Amino acid sequence: MLLLTRSPTAWHRLSHLKPPVLPGTVGGQALHLRSWFLSRQGPAETGRQGQPQGPGLRTRLLITALFGAGLGGAWLALRAEKERLQQQKRIEALRQAAVGQGDFHLLDHKGQARRKADFRGQWVLMYFGFTHCPDICPDELEKLVQVVRQLEAEPGLPPVQPVFITVDPERDDVEAMARYVQDFHPRLLGLTGSTEQIAQATHSYRVYYSAGPKDEDQDYIVDHSITIYLLNPDGLFTDYYGRSRSAEQISDSVRQHMATFRSVLS
Repeated sequence: MLLLTRSPTAWHRLSHLKPPVLPGTVGGQALHLRSWFLSRQGPAETGRQGQPQGPGLRTRLLITALFGAGLGGAWLALRAEKERLQQQKRIEALRQAAVGQGDFHLLDHKGQARRKADFRGQWVLMYFGFTHCPDICPDELEKLVQVVRQLEAEPGLPPVQPVFITVDPERDDVEAMARYVQDFHPRLLGLTGSTEQIAQATHSYRVYYSAGPKDEDQDYIVDHSITIYLLNPDGLFTDYYGRSRSAEQISDSVRQHMATFRSVLS
């Protein structure tokens, strides 16, 4: 009843009052805008369950794994091809060096005459040394026969013939070689011969050796190159291994040569 007593001026002021504004709205229009905005949204925009679904996590992981496997396989194939080409180039370079060409005529530790042609059809690991060698020759021969044993233990691989050729024919006769080789491997073949025959064999394989001065007991040391040679079944020099190469490294190399060998005589 109080409002009825108001003057016309008061009524005019009341007509110009603005409606209450909600907190956080602009000009009281926020509620209207929110209703309009929600009305324009589709199901994909109003909640995660309605969003368009791409590939699942498991699918993405599978695609990534397949892609990685493909890259890994391609890399391994390229590396294998690179190693094959490097090995082929090495073999060609060694053949051009004319190492191990020609024949030799020696006696084995049983007194039987031997020629290089006798080993045709076999893989051969060959080392030049002497029986009075204090440490290097025993170490290298032990490494050589370790390679032979490792390859013997693998079914399907052809046998490897170990051979030891002396560079000291003055002291290493047939009997001395027989006593020496029995300490390493039952199939290790010791070869000796005359001074001229040994000189021919060592020259063919580019082996350096030189007997030192004799002491008061007529003992002496022979300085010589330290190399293990690999011959393929064609009797051709295929590779060599210095003192720094381990038995495992030599075994791996021999396996690779066996896998890629193609006879040039058949």
